[in-house]
Amino acid sequence: MASTTTVSESVVPDRRYYDHPSQTHIHKYHWPAVQLHFWILIMLASACCWIGIFAVLAQTQQRLELNTPWYFAYILTVASLAVVFVLCILFLIFQRRLLPSIVMIGGFMLFVLWVVALVVLSIEMFGDSGAGVSASCNLAVFNLDPKGLSINTLAWLEQKSICQSWQAAFAFGLIGSIFLFWIMIMAYQVFADD
Repeated sequence: MASTTTVSESVVPDRRYYDHPSQTHIHKYHWPAVQLHFWILIMLASACCWIGIFAVLAQTQQRLELNTPWYFAYILTVASLAVVFVLCILFLIFQRRLLPSIVMIGGFMLFVLWVVALVVLSIEMFGDSGAGVSASCNLAVFNLDPKGLSINTLAWLEQKSICQSWQAAFAFGLIGSIFLFWIMIMAYQVFADD
């Protein structure tokens, strides 16, 4: 088990010993090490996947001289905040100062941001009346099967790669939101057990 320690000082007057006005209380929180490390790995993978995918999609939009949608920057920001949050957790683990309250508050704030990004991503993926990315990919990319060494085959492969990037972004967004909810439950259990 991973454990973190908090030190608090409280003034306890003792009538017999006035030369020691305070006592130091050490409280240890025992985190489930395997679960915490697994959470860190999956959360880093989800956030880095979002950063990689939407950075490439934003670059593609700029190369095609199209406007970059606002939610690309939002998702990049949320994913970057997730990486910073995980790095802060790692720093606190190494300092043995990881408190459940910090994880619960940070996890909740990040969970709300992440779910908003996932909702926007879902609207773009499965938009109204077949105008979403998923319907467009099914119609214009996945229903085709070009072969041979030609410009058309290369263009189809690039389109297929972009469609699969959107699918991966949605999948990792869903996984990230589940894992952010899980870390809040884990932090509450650590707090309740101690």
